[in-house]
Amino acid sequence: MYARKLIVEIVVAGQRRPCPLEWLDQFCMRNFTNAAEFDDTLPTAEGRLELSFRVPPERFAEVFSAWLTQRGKGNGQTVQVHVRPVET
Repeated sequence: MYARKLIVEIVVAGQRRPCPLEWLDQFCMRNFTNAAEFDDTLPTAEGRLELSFRVPPERFAEVFSAWLTQRGKGNGQTVQVHVRPVET
């Protein structure tokens, strides 16, 4: 649907794994974040996200990381978010 497809991974306490679909869904819905800039995102599966060229992947990772950490998803640890393009 959107121009770019990304793999989204989270790192908490040195453990790297795909980001749960539920977390992506919650973040990408405006009623959770109140951030219009992420309206052009579409979670498609665990650790998978599609987004338009209007959303810089680095910005998404930065803000998503802060949001996850603030919501306690790291159990008191900082949640790092890594994004990379899906290789075709």
